[in-house]
Amino acid sequence: MTVVDAESRFHVLAVDDSIVDRKLIEMLLKNSSYQVTTVDSGSKALELLGLRDNGAEDASSPSSSSPDHQEIDVNLIITDYCMPGMTGYDLLKRVKGSSSLKDIPVVIMSSENVPARISRCLEDGAEEFFLKPVKLADMKKLKSHLLKRKQPKKPQVQAVEPEQQLDQHPAVQTAHEPEETAAEPVSAASNGTAVGDCNGGNKRKAAAMEQQQEEGRLTLTAAAAAVAPESTKPRLSTSSLAVET
Repeated sequence: MTVVDAESRFHVLAVDDSIVDRKLIEMLLKNSSYQVTTVDSGSKALELLGLRDNGAEDASSPSSSSPDHQEIDVNLIITDYCMPGMTGYDLLKRVKGSSSLKDIPVVIMSSENVPARISRCLEDGAEEFFLKPVKLADMKKLKSHLLKRKQPKKPQVQAVEPEQQLDQHPAVQTAHEPEETAAEPVSAASNGTAVGDCNGGNKRKAAAMEQQQEEGRLTLTAAAAAVAPESTKPRLSTSSLAVET
């Protein structure tokens, strides 16, 4: 894509009540390969932008009371400062006060070199302030403002320290729990119990107690069997011993 093709995509809205100045700015913009729409008042500019001039609503102004608004895609507005009804400064304030239009660059033109006026316009959002007659060199200054608005805004990502990311992530917190909690299922697995079985420890204790009781009963039975023959062995009476002698 050539530079001319890129600039021809930019649409400039020129506002001036003087037909001579309006034709001049239109010619300069077209020679710079811009698409141009011209109007002779700030209220008509607002109408094209989809806004209404609240201060000009009366029966003699059908354009301000018309319900149909011709909205156009404008990349930049260049307006004269001194105009009847709505000045260029008033138009600037309306555009910058609109949530949908505030990002459109606005350039002010004037045949009067008044420092206070220039400062006020620049402080309230104007990108440039040109002194008339406008020159072709002034049109070249518009390119930087057009390209700046054309570039998409990058989302701002807040940098987070690695340690802070580890502390905030729940999965990482689970992985860094104390080793004691992870030791219990390992010991259970070594004894043949499924890991994570909360009742495994109680079952093992009950089985061990039953085994100890069974071993105790067997021990008592064996001891009783060993003592029983001596107590049941027959004894000879004293009378039988006397007969034998």
